[in-house]
Amino acid sequence: MAEKTVRIARKAGFCFGVSRAVEITRQGIEDGKKIVTLGPIIHNSAVVEEFSKKGVRIIATPAEAKQGETVVIRSHGIKQCEQQHLESQGNDYIDATCPFVKKIHNIVSDACTENQTIVIIGDVNHPEVIGINGWCKDSATVIETEKEAENLSLDTEKKVCVVAQTTFERELWKKITKIIKKTCQSAIVFDTICSATNERQKYAAELAKESDVFVVVGGKHSSNTKKLYDIAAPLCRHTFLVEKASELPPDIMKLGDSFGITAGASTPEHIIKEVLETMVEEKNTNIQGNGEPTFAEAFEQSLVTLNTGQVVTGTVISITPTEVYVDLGYKADGIIPVDELTDDPSANPEEIVKVGDEVEVFVVRVNDGEGYVKLSKKKIDAIKGWQSIEAAYESGEILTGRIVENVNRGVIALVNGSRIFIPASMASERFMKDLSPLVGTEARFKIVNIRDDRRGKKAIGSIKVVAAAERAEKVAAFMADVEEGKTYTGTVKTLTDFGAFVDLGGVDGLIPISQLSWQRIKHPSEVVNVGDSVEVTILKVDKENVKISLGYKKLEDNPWEIAKSKFNEGDVVSVKVVRLVPFGAFVELIPGIDGLIHISQIANKRIGKPEDVLTVGEVVEAKITETNWEEKKIGLSIRALIAPVEEAAPAEAAEEAPVEEAPAEETAETTEE
Repeated sequence: MAEKTVRIARKAGFCFGVSRAVEITRQGIEDGKKIVTLGPIIHNSAVVEEFSKKGVRIIATPAEAKQGETVVIRSHGIKQCEQQHLESQGNDYIDATCPFVKKIHNIVSDACTENQTIVIIGDVNHPEVIGINGWCKDSATVIETEKEAENLSLDTEKKVCVVAQTTFERELWKKITKIIKKTCQSAIVFDTICSATNERQKYAAELAKESDVFVVVGGKHSSNTKKLYDIAAPLCRHTFLVEKASELPPDIMKLGDSFGITAGASTPEHIIKEVLETMVEEKNTNIQGNGEPTFAEAFEQSLVTLNTGQVVTGTVISITPTEVYVDLGYKADGIIPVDELTDDPSANPEEIVKVGDEVEVFVVRVNDGEGYVKLSKKKIDAIKGWQSIEAAYESGEILTGRIVENVNRGVIALVNGSRIFIPASMASERFMKDLSPLVGTEARFKIVNIRDDRRGKKAIGSIKVVAAAERAEKVAAFMADVEEGKTYTGTVKTLTDFGAFVDLGGVDGLIPISQLSWQRIKHPSEVVNVGDSVEVTILKVDKENVKISLGYKKLEDNPWEIAKSKFNEGDVVSVKVVRLVPFGAFVELIPGIDGLIHISQIANKRIGKPEDVLTVGEVVEAKITETNWEEKKIGLSIRALIAPVEEAAPAEAAEEAPVEEAPAEETAETTEE
């Protein structure tokens, strides 16, 4: 007869939330309290019956609680108004709401306060969903299928908050949230599915695929147990859902050779053991752990106690923007808050670790108040990283780190999990009054000192020494290759009253203000700005003192070259008077090019000074009479445009004057008589 094997799925049985609620109820009984539970403490008839025999009764509403009784709120949680009712009627109560569920209460409560639209993905009739909805005044829309998501009508003017029932199937959740995100880009989706539930479903599916027969143990009214059955049934032809060992088919062991078992979150340990023992009573049956410890062994391991300060290795099972959940192989999962993952406040947890990664962590606290083990990855990283910091100090190695904080008199760089202090005087090659622009950037630095103070060892880094050394190398290489007349592309680094400094790739050169423009300018900012990419020509090099003079003006922009191609002697042009001097008037032909109208060429008669005829700003017509491009001189004449007939007019008038004046004299004389 072939040997039969029975394998136990990982994460079978009580989850933390259910275990916590059951233990709270048991403790209440032991303390002599009259315990009542608001609804069945868990969806498992055996556990409910056990508590019933010990005097625990079940109530449906807070109003049913009697004076002197202690009400236990089960792991599913209740509505806010029900909790307020308990408080108002003076009943003692113990809140055993699962911490995962409690977080959802807080999310929807905040969203409701901010007048957001709330969507809950889950079973509308499930007590957990009913309770969640009660923390947002029953205003949420509850959906469970892809079709409902497609038909969902959302107010796009409002923010939309999306949460999920903790036991909801993850693959279906992904499909539904994808639909919601397509129709509503403002949706904020919170992944509130319990990591333990997700893991339980994943391991159940893996084991069901490999089994001839698969048994799901748990309450038939339990939502998460039914989901396990729904996941396994299509993967294994012989899949059974039982609440206890007596419900196993009598001939179950004849249906195959490989058997798998999983259990819902509300299934007690002893019931799973009974099912296991019933199945292995047949000879030639071997219990295996599917590559994992057997169930009994796993249970024993779960009782191992963690200690604060212990270093352990776990597997990442879930990642949120604020926390990383780690399976430690113990009775409680661990949480790494994002501030214990890294010192970099801008870091994305998913860029540091991935689901499935094994991580070594430091146990900060065994119970964080919500049943989790608080862990720190950065403490381990810092311990390991410090050794590399000391080695880098000894060897003079250049390190690369991220500037994460601007502190008093310097900045903090993070490298290998260690915080390195870089004083302001060493944070840049040139002094920076404000160091905040460095935060968030990558920097190369050396450890220049390690010292002990009352808080432990501290490493001092310097960006300046690395930058100076790298700059010296670049300068030497550049100066060995540079030639006058050679063209380079650089970046404008700083502006001064006398010119612009340009970074040519680690070496700075100066464009004098006279080389920035063919026109007269008052400041370099009229032509270039800091950060501009510019093409420059090497005018002069002083290799000994490492000084480089640059030219920026282009020959084709030379206004004299433009004028040479545009104007000829004899041309009549419109010009603007820009300056008056005793010997004539300077006029602008084009920007940057002035010509001279000599005083003798301003009018067709002798004038005392140019301003007798012209004013600054006046536009006049003039004829180009002389061009000397080598000496950059242009002569013009207004007089040359005055018609000859107009020039003869005064002489003719003088000859005719006596004839015209005669009558006048005669008139005058007649008047005297």
